[in-house]
Amino acid sequence: MPPARTDNRTLEIERDRPLSGWLGLVAVLVLFALAATFALRAGPAGIVVGVMLALTGFFFAKGLFTLEPNEAAVLIFFGEYVATVRKDGFFFVNPLYNRKRVSLRVRNFNTPTLKVNDKEGNPIEVAAVITWRVADTAQAMFDIEDFEDYTHMQSEMGLRELTSSHAYDGHGGQEVTLRGNLEIVAKMLAETVQRHVDIAGVMVLEAKITHLAYASEIASVMLRRQQADAVVQARERMVEGAIGMVELALKRLESDGVAQFGHEQRATLVTNLMTVLLSETGAQPVVSVSHG
Repeated sequence: MPPARTDNRTLEIERDRPLSGWLGLVAVLVLFALAATFALRAGPAGIVVGVMLALTGFFFAKGLFTLEPNEAAVLIFFGEYVATVRKDGFFFVNPLYNRKRVSLRVRNFNTPTLKVNDKEGNPIEVAAVITWRVADTAQAMFDIEDFEDYTHMQSEMGLRELTSSHAYDGHGGQEVTLRGNLEIVAKMLAETVQRHVDIAGVMVLEAKITHLAYASEIASVMLRRQQADAVVQARERMVEGAIGMVELALKRLESDGVAQFGHEQRATLVTNLMTVLLSETGAQPVVSVSHG
């Protein structure tokens, strides 16, 4: 028997070759047949023997059990963990074993919508879906009172931890943000939740944020800020493009001999061109040039 654990190292011992249930069933049927034979043909003493054989048959029948695909049976012998049967089929084990079934199927958990402050202190609403399964049946059964409730609670804690350590949205920087780096955030969320549920023998297969928004009390303010940031970024792009176009226009005009400009004329032309390119109204500047 493995010693009692003081950390979250795996405890599971897989039982590779449990006895076939069909052999156990044959043994039980033979006991019942012998019991009937003694009871019917051996008189009063045979009845006693037949009853004993029948009781023995019922006792051995307790050792028969079946497992469906993605289902396991944890075997316990008078309070001591023995092994785990993971194969699907019909089996026979010691009738004195206490068997606890554990589903190994993939499960989904949708967290409730949580209100959390992000890295910048802004209140946001966030929810996620966590896909998980039991990896170590012994840990799930013996280390945690209820591994399913524990997984749900720790998933919420992992989501809060990740959300509070990242900003909702960036401001042109390179940092990872909740809204701007969904794939990276999903991977980080899965790793964070996995750390929280390791002790329960649970494996997190996938974690994705399903709802992300500013809290209602600041949603309108943050929307206006996002719109202002978008306007500023658009203006920056427009200015960069306009400068390039003005520079190209001056070079072409002078290199092709169309016009020659003095210092003041160049300044005036640049001002007028920038006005035309950046103005939201139909500006019509007058440009005076001297022909060579």
